[in-house]
Amino acid sequence: MQPTWYRNAVIYQIDVAHFRTDLRGTADRLEYVRGLGADCVWLLPFFETPYRDGGYDVTNHLSVDPRFGDVADFAYLMDRADALGVRVVIDLVAQHTSIDHPWFQEARRDRSSPYRAYYVWADEPVDTGVEQNFPTVEDGVWTWDEEAGQYYRHTFYSHEPDLDLGHPRVIAELERVMSFWLRLGVSGFRVDALPSMVERARAADPRQDGLWLVEHMHDYLAVRRADAILLGEVDVRPKQYADYLRGGRGMTMLLDFWTNNHLFLALARSEAEPVVRALAERPPAPGRGQYATYLRNHDELDLERLTENERDEVVRIFAPDQSMRAYGRGIRRRLAPMLDGDERRIAMAHALLLSVPGAPVLLYGDEIGMSDDLSREERRAVRTPMQWEEVHRQTTSTTSLLAQVGNLVRTRLGRREIGSGRCEPLDVGDPAVLCVRHELDEVQLFCLVNLSDREVTVEVPDTDTAALVDILANDDLTSPGDAGGRVELSAYGYRWLQRPQDLFG
Repeated sequence: MQPTWYRNAVIYQIDVAHFRTDLRGTADRLEYVRGLGADCVWLLPFFETPYRDGGYDVTNHLSVDPRFGDVADFAYLMDRADALGVRVVIDLVAQHTSIDHPWFQEARRDRSSPYRAYYVWADEPVDTGVEQNFPTVEDGVWTWDEEAGQYYRHTFYSHEPDLDLGHPRVIAELERVMSFWLRLGVSGFRVDALPSMVERARAADPRQDGLWLVEHMHDYLAVRRADAILLGEVDVRPKQYADYLRGGRGMTMLLDFWTNNHLFLALARSEAEPVVRALAERPPAPGRGQYATYLRNHDELDLERLTENERDEVVRIFAPDQSMRAYGRGIRRRLAPMLDGDERRIAMAHALLLSVPGAPVLLYGDEIGMSDDLSREERRAVRTPMQWEEVHRQTTSTTSLLAQVGNLVRTRLGRREIGSGRCEPLDVGDPAVLCVRHELDEVQLFCLVNLSDREVTVEVPDTDTAALVDILANDDLTSPGDAGGRVELSAYGYRWLQRPQDLFG
């Protein structure tokens, strides 16, 4: 086993419903994922569901929805993944269930049912400090249920009642779900809506501000599979990251909303400063911990970590029409249309992502410049069918976007300095250029990305640049040695440099 495999993993996010229709079809396309360079897939929910919320409205956490196959098909996928050296992480949706879940149906029928305590009820709406996640869609967090004769709480949609994660029987159900899928071979879980889970734990037991639940999940996982991970969806300010990482006793990884927001601010401004600032304010991950960095995912681009003025700036540039926006806080577009379909900019954005410390997560289809569908409601605009014909077209070209992103990913996969080393941004005298020096065990890697549409030439401070050679570049460029120690970058260009003796470090 490799207990810290995730620190240098490249994760490919797949919506089974839109990637290849079902689990078996997805399994038969894992060669493509591995060929791209990714060594881990994150599968969005495929459990039994009415599918009102893309599968996050679960009716049975221990089975596969018939539209995606059955447990045997999941086992087939796991076999294919294992043969290819690809790990599988799945969503753990424990903050809520579907209103159609047998637990909720039993709970609403009988106040004395043990399942009544699985959910959050009130005779009158009360302020619990919880805000509605979809304020432009739902009126609030309480909905009257005529059959139950009470209000039930829902932080998300009204068809997704909140589970009471402080209740021992609900925690036991959570453990049962984790155990079931671990036995089928998954390498961990992406934990959906984790702060909302902690809120319920805090209400039941204020110990450690409710974060005892995070430690409990860690401990439960650790004794069953030492190399499995918990990837937390935690959209909070960086100073709170340590609360969820728990010094190595909590989440293994956190999705880094903070850096994500500042990546887009940098892209909007064509300046590196927001990324440099984000990295400076993000605390180092403790011990074996790690951050998961990303450009886009299956949800809206939530920009709540920016100031109001910064958020308005990004939205004005990347979502100029009201139809492109969501929930008063974000953007419901994919990466390619936000960057006007310019393959140079899309490749540069991936180079930017892969140059910052953390384990990168790629959304299926972004590597081929896939578009969105704004005719779909809300976040569904980005959950579009994988364009396999376009993949085939780009596979035959050595200069396609797919070829460029694949080259980036495969190069990143072998560079432990980025995933496990120390990162230092360097000022090269041009605001459009991000330059970071990664170092691990005296091996150094210099990553440079030009966010502008102009050619630039820069000098890297305190470095014998003339002694460096390219290990990755988007264009044929003069070597630093032949350029008098200066580093050339084409418009939206990128290059990674190392000392020759460090190439196989």
